[in-house]
Amino acid sequence: MTLRPQDRTRAAAEAMAAEALAFLAGDEDRLQRFASLAGIDLGQIRDIAGQPEFLTAIMDHLMGDEPLLLAFAAHAGVKPEAVVRAAHVLGAGPWERDFA
Repeated sequence: MTLRPQDRTRAAAEAMAAEALAFLAGDEDRLQRFASLAGIDLGQIRDIAGQPEFLTAIMDHLMGDEPLLLAFAAHAGVKPEAVVRAAHVLGAGPWERDFA
Protein backbone atom coordinates (compact mmCIF):
# COMPACT_ATOMS: atom_id res chain seq x y z
CA MET A 1 0.00 0.00 0.00
CA THR A 2 1.36 3.39 -0.99
CA LEU A 3 0.63 6.34 1.26
CA ARG A 4 -0.74 9.53 -0.23
CA PRO A 5 1.50 12.60 0.20
CA GLN A 6 -0.78 14.10 2.86
CA ASP A 7 -0.72 10.80 4.77
CA ARG A 8 3.08 10.71 4.64
CA THR A 9 3.15 14.32 5.82
CA ARG A 10 0.82 13.54 8.71
CA ALA A 11 2.83 10.45 9.63
CA ALA A 12 6.01 12.54 9.66
CA ALA A 13 4.31 15.17 11.83
CA GLU A 14 3.11 12.50 14.25
CA ALA A 15 6.63 11.06 14.39
CA MET A 16 8.00 14.50 15.23
CA ALA A 17 5.39 14.93 17.96
CA ALA A 18 6.39 11.55 19.41
CA GLU A 19 10.02 12.66 19.33
CA ALA A 20 8.99 15.88 21.07
CA LEU A 21 7.30 13.84 23.79
CA ALA A 22 10.49 11.85 24.26
CA PHE A 23 12.40 15.14 24.46
CA LEU A 24 10.03 16.43 27.13
CA ALA A 25 10.20 13.14 29.01
CA GLY A 26 13.99 13.36 29.04
CA ASP A 27 13.78 16.21 31.54
CA GLU A 28 11.52 15.80 34.56
CA ASP A 29 10.90 19.54 34.94
CA ARG A 30 9.94 19.95 31.26
CA LEU A 31 7.62 16.97 31.41
CA GLN A 32 6.01 18.12 34.66
CA ARG A 33 5.46 21.61 33.25
CA PHE A 34 3.83 20.19 30.12
CA ALA A 35 1.59 17.88 32.15
CA SER A 36 0.61 20.69 34.48
CA LEU A 37 -0.24 23.10 31.67
CA ALA A 38 -2.09 20.37 29.76
CA GLY A 39 -4.05 19.42 32.86
CA ILE A 40 -3.05 15.78 32.80
CA ASP A 41 -1.58 13.46 35.36
CA LEU A 42 1.85 12.07 34.51
CA GLY A 43 0.40 8.58 34.96
CA GLN A 44 -1.99 9.19 32.06
CA ILE A 45 0.70 9.86 29.47
CA ARG A 46 1.28 6.25 28.46
CA ASP A 47 -2.43 5.69 27.95
CA ILE A 48 -2.97 8.76 25.79
CA ALA A 49 0.42 9.16 24.08
CA GLY A 50 -0.78 7.96 20.69
CA GLN A 51 -4.00 9.94 20.57
CA PRO A 52 -4.05 12.64 17.88
CA GLU A 53 -5.27 15.29 20.33
CA PHE A 54 -2.39 14.54 22.67
CA LEU A 55 0.14 14.82 19.86
CA THR A 56 -1.39 18.16 18.92
CA ALA A 57 -1.15 19.30 22.55
CA ILE A 58 2.55 18.45 22.59
CA MET A 59 3.17 20.54 19.50
CA ASP A 60 1.02 23.38 20.86
CA HIS A 61 3.14 23.31 24.00
CA LEU A 62 6.35 23.64 21.98
CA MET A 63 4.94 26.47 19.91
CA GLY A 64 3.92 28.36 23.03
CA ASP A 65 7.46 28.40 24.41
CA GLU A 66 10.04 29.68 21.92
CA PRO A 67 13.14 28.66 23.94
CA LEU A 68 11.69 25.16 24.29
CA LEU A 69 10.86 25.05 20.58
CA LEU A 70 14.41 26.07 19.70
CA ALA A 71 15.88 23.54 22.13
CA PHE A 72 13.77 20.75 20.68
CA ALA A 73 14.64 21.72 17.09
CA ALA A 74 18.34 21.67 17.96
CA HIS A 75 17.92 18.32 19.73
CA ALA A 76 16.07 16.85 16.75
CA GLY A 77 18.52 18.34 14.25
CA VAL A 78 15.83 20.21 12.34
CA LYS A 79 15.07 23.85 11.68
CA PRO A 80 12.46 25.39 13.97
CA GLU A 81 10.34 26.02 10.89
CA ALA A 82 10.08 22.26 10.36
CA VAL A 83 8.70 21.87 13.87
CA VAL A 84 6.15 24.62 13.23
CA ARG A 85 5.09 23.02 9.93
CA ALA A 86 4.63 19.66 11.67
CA ALA A 87 2.61 21.36 14.39
CA HIS A 88 0.36 22.96 11.80
CA VAL A 89 -0.17 19.61 10.05
CA LEU A 90 -1.45 18.26 13.37
CA GLY A 91 -3.70 21.27 13.87
CA ALA A 92 -1.62 22.98 16.54
CA GLY A 93 -1.02 26.66 16.90
CA PRO A 94 -2.49 29.71 15.27
CA TRP A 95 -2.60 29.87 11.52
CA GLU A 96 -1.62 33.02 9.68
CA ARG A 97 -5.15 33.28 8.31
CA ASP A 98 -6.39 33.61 11.90
CA PHE A 99 -4.81 37.05 11.97
CA ALA A 100 -5.74 38.26 8.47
